This record gives sequence, C-alpha cells and structure tokens, in this order.
Amino acid sequence: MLETLIRTFRLVSWRTRAFCWSIRGARLQPKVNIGARCRMDYPHGIWLGTRVTLEDDVWLKLVNQQAKLDVGAFTFFGRGTELDVSQRVSIGSNVLIAPRVFITDHSHNSRRGLPINQQGCNSQAVSIGNDVWIGTGATILSGVTIGDGAVIGAGAVVRSHVPDHEIWAGVPARRIGER
Repeated sequence: MLETLIRTFRLVSWRTRAFCWSIRGARLQPKVNIGARCRMDYPHGIWLGTRVTLEDDVWLKLVNQQAKLDVGAFTFFGRGTELDVSQRVSIGSNVLIAPRVFITDHSHNSRRGLPINQQGCNSQAVSIGNDVWIGTGATILSGVTIGDGAVIGAGAVVRSHVPDHEIWAGVPARRIGER
C-alpha cells in the first residue's frame, strides 16, 4: 500500500513538472515525465514525444532562440544527462540514454591571436536514430549521426558517424561489433 502511494505521488510530481514546462512554451506530447531539478533553457525550441522520461537533474540547454531539440516517443534520459544545443539535436523514438551522457552540436573556435571566448562557435546538427542505447557517461560531439539500432558503450567519445546496428566504444569511439 505504501509503495503504491509513493509511486502515485512520484508520477503526479513528474506530470506536474511537465505541465509547468508546457506552460513555459515547451511542446510536450501526452504522458511526458520530468524528474526533480530538471532544467530547460529556451523552452520554445523543445519538442518531446509521448511518454518521454527525464530522470532527475537532466538539463536541456538550448543556448539561443534558434536552437531546436526534437525527441521521439518512449525515449528515456538518465539522471544528470546534459544536451547542449546551439543549432539542432534530433533524437528518435525508443532511445535509452544512460546517466551522465553529454550531447552537443557545437564547439568553440580556437584560432590564435584572439581569446577563445570572443571567437564564437562552430555548429553542426546531431541526429540520433530510433532504438539506440547510449551508455553511461558517453559524449556525442557535433555533426554526428547515430544510426537506428546502434549501441554506444559507456564512456565513449563519439566524433564520427555510427552506422545502423553497430556497437561502438572507446575514446575516440570505434566499431567493436554489430547488434
């Protein structure tokens, strides 16, 4: 009985946060669940599909008003995941993103003779297909496309395209198998 009450309270809390995000301008489909201490910047650029779940401490960091984040249905974000979006990040349906994953679509320019903080960024969209699993602590860098059914190992740094149904791991990530 107590467990049922706790689960019900948690669900109501998640859905209440989702309702508050939609009031602020995020476009959320039915039954989105948002954990405690989740953050979003520029909510008008966020679209979350049906039954997307964000565990506690997820940060959807859109860095400007032109940034877009699209997430398909039944996608799960583990605790402490951060998406840093300047242009566009698209994530398919049925994707599992483990805790502490970092996904970014941009990097700072680094020419000599001018301080880095005055050089702006170079942005390239990131696309993650359907039925993808990204392991704990992985980093997905700008311009990367991860194909449908791919698996990214824990702690991997992905800086190039990952074909459908391949398993990649390591720093930098490379193909280690097929699903």
